[in-house]
Amino acid sequence: MGQVVTFGEVLMRISPRGNKKFIQSNVIEFFFGGTELNVGISIANFGGNVKHISAVSSDFIGGAAISYINKFGVDTTSIVRSNRPLGVYFLEVGAVMRSSTISYNRAYSSFSEIQPAMVNWEAALVDGDWLHWTGITPALSQGAFDVLKEGLTLARQKGISVSADPTYRKDLWKYGKDPKEALIELLHLSSIFIGGINEINEVLGTNYSYSNDDFIEASKLLMEKFPSIEKVFDKIRTSLNSSWHKIRARMWNGKAFKETEDLDITHIVDRIGTGDAFAAGLIYGLQRYDDYKAMHFACAACAMKHTYEGDVNLATVKEVTEIIEGNTSGRLNR
Repeated sequence: MGQVVTFGEVLMRISPRGNKKFIQSNVIEFFFGGTELNVGISIANFGGNVKHISAVSSDFIGGAAISYINKFGVDTTSIVRSNRPLGVYFLEVGAVMRSSTISYNRAYSSFSEIQPAMVNWEAALVDGDWLHWTGITPALSQGAFDVLKEGLTLARQKGISVSADPTYRKDLWKYGKDPKEALIELLHLSSIFIGGINEINEVLGTNYSYSNDDFIEASKLLMEKFPSIEKVFDKIRTSLNSSWHKIRARMWNGKAFKETEDLDITHIVDRIGTGDAFAAGLIYGLQRYDDYKAMHFACAACAMKHTYEGDVNLATVKEVTEIIEGNTSGRLNR
């Protein structure tokens, strides 16, 4: 399969160990991640060919981030260095009825200052078969939006598949661009929509409910408004509490509606990056399987990510496939 290209910020996550709050602990641990990077590394763990494009700090922290990414076999040749610091976020992990809490420190980060002249998209996409973006990146700065749009435009010209996870986080859009208008521009350059009713309502200004019938109607209208979009995939999370969730998925591919059964996650180790794991599983699956099996693979990959600490899904194809086949016992392998 051709190379999957991801574009987005590399972040350092800082947390107290376990389920402690910062006020309880003087001991912290850190992980590197970032929405699009998490997708790329997960696909690389499945055996895919991946390149990540970003801007990281020129100090030893940026160097450590690049070394971390290289460890998974992800191509970092299109990552540029900047005098700005690497973005950071702080996480307190919740439990049972206590929610997890995140605070971001990414204003004026190395990635938020990225500009079109810093990325050679022609070279970056030379082996590209797929380009993935999320709504996090265009929310960060005008430069990040401009670079992304330039890459998407070239990808469409080259016939490269483009997957969009148009996550909308209102608190990130602080540089003056209208979020809805920005996402609409980018969705016209995309072919696979990874999102549900919330995202569709945000883009279309509609008020669809979460029912399957409304999901189908919303997907049809989305594909009518954005003719380049060929398929819509939605991950559905049911939260019983912070430690116990259920995950399933549904899709509309322009011809048929299908959905998976719930996967029960009764003890969450870490839920950060689980949506990214779904996107990674879907991209990997769509390059190899039919739509329904790809969705099953994505849902199982998402469920598996809840069992790993850190931002990145470390599951292998074999482990995900076993979940699809019903092996959820977690028995010891010898």
